[in-house]
Amino acid sequence: MNIAVFPGSFDPITLGHIDLVERAMPLFDKIIVAVGVNSQKNTLFTLENRLSWLTEVFKDKPKVQISHFEGLTVKFCAEQNARFLIRGLRNASDFDYEKTISQLNTIMGDDLETIFLISQPEFSHISSTIVREIIKGKGNVGKFVPEFIANELYKP
Repeated sequence: MNIAVFPGSFDPITLGHIDLVERAMPLFDKIIVAVGVNSQKNTLFTLENRLSWLTEVFKDKPKVQISHFEGLTVKFCAEQNARFLIRGLRNASDFDYEKTISQLNTIMGDDLETIFLISQPEFSHISSTIVREIIKGKGNVGKFVPEFIANELYKP
């Protein structure tokens, strides 16, 4: 069984993340969308929020499983018997960063293979970091996140 892990903070999940998972679905038998919990990182949304949103987004996708982990991604992949990582690339800076991480993961992860998917042009400007800044500034993120999340954020 070809199992892939798509790790991230998903703080919050964006339309770009969803597009990557949907495009990767034909390539794998199972995709585990996994929230990496990093105690050093300040998140805007709770782990419970993020897991709930992911579950809702992918509820009709039987190939997609939602999970979370602490520690090294390679260890989580080994625990899940996943041989592949999915990573999105928006620009050259992403590539430079992700290439180094991929090489380290391959060495530490017993030939864990990283599959890079280039963002579609309509999503290449979207990042969770930018979306969080818009939210903090009380802006409308409806064009960057699933509609139900945007609606939840703007409830009175």
